[in-house]
Amino acid sequence: MVTHGGHGETVRVAIVTESFLPATNGVTTSVLRVLDHLAARGHQAMVVCPGPAPAHYAGFPVREVTSFTFQGFRAAVPSPLLARHLDEFRPDVVHAAAPFALGYQALLLARRRAVPTVAIFQTDIARFALKYGLVGTEWASWRWVRTVHDQADLTLAPSSAALHDLHTNGVARTRTALWGRGVDAVTYHPRHRATAAGQALREELLRGTPAGTALVGYVGRLAPEKRVERLAALEGLGVRLAIVGDGPSRSALERKLTNAVFLGKRTGEELARCYAALDVFVHTGIHETFGQTLQEAMASGVPVVAPAAGGPLDVVAPGETGYLYGPEDDADLRSAVAALSAPDAAARRAQMGEAGRRRVLPRSWEALGETLLEHYAAVADATPVLSR
Repeated sequence: MVTHGGHGETVRVAIVTESFLPATNGVTTSVLRVLDHLAARGHQAMVVCPGPAPAHYAGFPVREVTSFTFQGFRAAVPSPLLARHLDEFRPDVVHAAAPFALGYQALLLARRRAVPTVAIFQTDIARFALKYGLVGTEWASWRWVRTVHDQADLTLAPSSAALHDLHTNGVARTRTALWGRGVDAVTYHPRHRATAAGQALREELLRGTPAGTALVGYVGRLAPEKRVERLAALEGLGVRLAIVGDGPSRSALERKLTNAVFLGKRTGEELARCYAALDVFVHTGIHETFGQTLQEAMASGVPVVAPAAGGPLDVVAPGETGYLYGPEDDADLRSAVAALSAPDAAARRAQMGEAGRRRVLPRSWEALGETLLEHYAAVADATPVLSR
């Protein structure tokens, strides 16, 4: 029997993920926080992921399968090893993180073994596959997403927009639920701006600009689907751009965004300082199922600007914690940033930054972890009733 809340029997969870360490992205981060919660509650877990990967995390074994690199991602190849790993571990529930190929195999294997399953719809696989030419049409992309998630007992989506996309494209409402994303409001905190290291970073980034110049930043993967090149719309506003992250588009972006400082990949406290140093955080991708970097910026006390599409619709309170702009309207993007970067906007930024932090404080990973354990228990209880 699967129980939750750290009481009763131990749960054995096999997490099969399309991304894991050393890759750092939203899928990996969510998996790590789930593993942390399972460890803290005394449960058991195993991770199956693309290699190479660390042998253990949080005391749990990590099993590699063969992988290849595609557009900067490590992608797993479905493998007979997966069946062996599942049979040896004997999970109570299989957790498929952003399932595509390896995750689909895991869901099929679990169904054959009558093991309950939870799939996490995290990456907009349909639009990603279309963007990179993996399929010919958006219809074909969504057909594959539906095929994958039809094998799961329950699919958890991070936002109301993501749920709507799933339902519109044929994933049964009765097998879906909302499960957001937590944020580490201890690590991501406005205090970093006032430290000596934080002040030094801000001075370094603003060197050579007039007094009062606003520091506008982006954090995330530098890849075509993120559309970071749209920040060129801010040219002439008199702001300094700071770009944190890496990826296949970096070289092209460095040529295009000549006013930007590229900081590369940052993690931990270094990343927290980067967020806190900003005056305004901008997100440019329009196909986000959630928008975790928006939450991290808000936890850091920074007002945010994001497209009015997908996950940001749930994260950003327009006019209160930042602004939403027309998804394809670069002039609207520019106007939103201009309103927050103007010389007289410091008070507005401070007010929105405080409101943003208050908004995300209840969204802890601990609370999300407890909710996930409840979902595990629900699919376990329902398993005899589901058609298999």
